[in-house]
Amino acid sequence: MLRTSRLLATRRLLPLGYSPAACKRLQYSHAARSAEGRPRVHANSQGSLSSWLHHSGLLQRSPALRNAGSALLYQNALRYEPGTAISSTGALIATSGKKTGRSPRDKRVVEEASTVDDVWWGPVNKKLSGESFLANYERAVNYLNTRERLYVFDGYAGWDPKYRIKVRVVCARAYHALFMNNMLIRPTHEELENFGEPDFTIFNAGQCAADPGVEGVGSETSVAISFERKQMVILGTEYAGEMKKGVFTVMHYLMPKAGVLSLHSSCNEGPDGDVSLFFGLSGTGKTTLSADPQRLLIGDDEHVWTKSGVFNIEGGCYAKTIDLSAEKEPEIFNAIRFGSVLENVTYNPHTHVADYSDSSITENTRCAYPIEFIPSAKVPCMGGKPQNIVLLTCDAFGVLPPVAKLTPAQAMYHFISGYTAKIAGTEEGVTEPEATFSACFGQPFLVWHPVKYAQMLAQKMQENNVSVWLVNTGWNGGAYGAGKRISLKYSRAIIDAIHSGELRDAEYSTYGVFDLQIPTAVSNVPAKVLDPSQAWEGTLEEFNGTISKLAHLFQANFKKYADKATPDIIAAGPRL
Repeated sequence: MLRTSRLLATRRLLPLGYSPAACKRLQYSHAARSAEGRPRVHANSQGSLSSWLHHSGLLQRSPALRNAGSALLYQNALRYEPGTAISSTGALIATSGKKTGRSPRDKRVVEEASTVDDVWWGPVNKKLSGESFLANYERAVNYLNTRERLYVFDGYAGWDPKYRIKVRVVCARAYHALFMNNMLIRPTHEELENFGEPDFTIFNAGQCAADPGVEGVGSETSVAISFERKQMVILGTEYAGEMKKGVFTVMHYLMPKAGVLSLHSSCNEGPDGDVSLFFGLSGTGKTTLSADPQRLLIGDDEHVWTKSGVFNIEGGCYAKTIDLSAEKEPEIFNAIRFGSVLENVTYNPHTHVADYSDSSITENTRCAYPIEFIPSAKVPCMGGKPQNIVLLTCDAFGVLPPVAKLTPAQAMYHFISGYTAKIAGTEEGVTEPEATFSACFGQPFLVWHPVKYAQMLAQKMQENNVSVWLVNTGWNGGAYGAGKRISLKYSRAIIDAIHSGELRDAEYSTYGVFDLQIPTAVSNVPAKVLDPSQAWEGTLEEFNGTISKLAHLFQANFKKYADKATPDIIAAGPRL
């Protein structure tokens, strides 16, 4: 039996409304744990899901649904999860509750002896003690044990068998299970039969609030990762993107440790096998511009660059749908069908036609779908060595050019800087675009110091003679509120010119302050648009003041990395 003090501790971890009987059901859970607080997993339990669940403290009332089919997950979501529906094109429409974006301020990484010297500690990776993580873990397990239904999805992260990891997701919502069925790589029947123990597990108890009283947690939302325990625990947020980015964070740690470079980028391949990488945060056009019907899509968000080439980490895509149309983005539009998940999208109650222009729930409306839903997807999602790198930015100031050719030093400067604008709704509390810098175009997911990723990228660029381009998909003719967003057709024309080789042989002029080389002409793009100083509709004084302001922001931001950057990289920034 449990000692009284242990039982009282269990009671304190239970969410509001739990009955004393719930504590009794959890006795096995606590008794099964080792002295270090980790589940004991015996050798003979390998491959047995039921045994694994029990040793994890999950005493399910009925057998957990493992890798359930889309139809069954639809049925359960519609029956048991309020707010779900089927769209007119067959997608499952689901809501994520109060949280409609990631909660980066609530992310924690456990401070552990084996990884403490590797992690870039600070505002991105905030420390959490092992004891506090265990409290979160027990709270999540306690909650999951009260659910009538548990869902388990076993899949892979990484298409290259040499580097992939086995991921297990345990959750209580059919919507979450279907989401991860789309985002992870789906195993074959034989692979599932021989899956064995996972390399990493996500325990998603997002419907249950975290305990703000737990040291290091501080709010009712907690997203915590333990690299030693190989676990992620989610509390207080039902936003599915937390699971996706949790897997990426783990890969962002493991891959550089294995000597290969993980990248927050999309990737596609041309008819001749030429591969391009697209870096950029949400809202910069990374997903849209890489979904090119003339090229094969390797992936839209997360990749790894090895000695032999690149591979996608994911088995699906997670595209923004605000203002989505068949005309502008036909491949993404047509991917929204049976098996895909529409997240926080409104619809006509009579026709169930999705309203992609409606942002009443959030600007951050999304769709998750298997990558094979894109007709031009390359499966398996692997390619050769990249020849072009596109650094996408969404400039809210309206002073960066739509395209510029970068020197190697400039490429490193802008990669480390990761300038863009946060688009409304992508994160909690962001209601309108604001200038931001995100190291390596993915700072919230970095584990190592940004310079480590940058140095690895520099080596890759040098070894493969890669061309690097800065492409602005933000504002032109003025800052946000005065200018206009650069037309998608112009951005597509620029990317086409990169792939055709037109920009490699183009004439260039020097763009002052940022010292960028901008082409004097690009097919199907007005010449005036290419030079922000010519496109500016305000006064020259306003333009000079705005570009000077942005340059100062770049310089101030880069001071955080100047001690580790080489002199030529520092000199590649804007000059005032």
